[in-house]
Amino acid sequence: MEQLELLSLILDSWNEEVVFIDTNHIIQYVNAPAVKKYAKWGDMLGKSIFFCHNPESCRMIREMFARFQNGEDDILFVDNEKHRVYMRAVRDKQGKLIGYYERFEPPVVYESAQKPDFHS
Repeated sequence: MEQLELLSLILDSWNEEVVFIDTNHIIQYVNAPAVKKYAKWGDMLGKSIFFCHNPESCRMIREMFARFQNGEDDILFVDNEKHRVYMRAVRDKQGKLIGYYERFEPPVVYESAQKPDFHS
């Protein structure tokens, strides 16, 4: 099995959406959960990330991209009861920005009761 195929299978098995965008803001990769979630947009590959976002979201994407160009790598931009959404820079081996991806996580649930410490 080729390394690219293996990587795609790994990303497709993840329960959360992953969409990779290049530095021209063109969608280059969409994992299986993202294909399912964003089905109403049709085939997203090769399209601008801005085609499926409202003006405020487009502004936020441009701001985060500028932060990536200035050296930041991971930006949390949504944190609510539904999910946490990050934008993450992708750099080549020399540190040059080659794109970014959107990644989702389940929300953080804080409990008031203290959990037992199993490491003691």
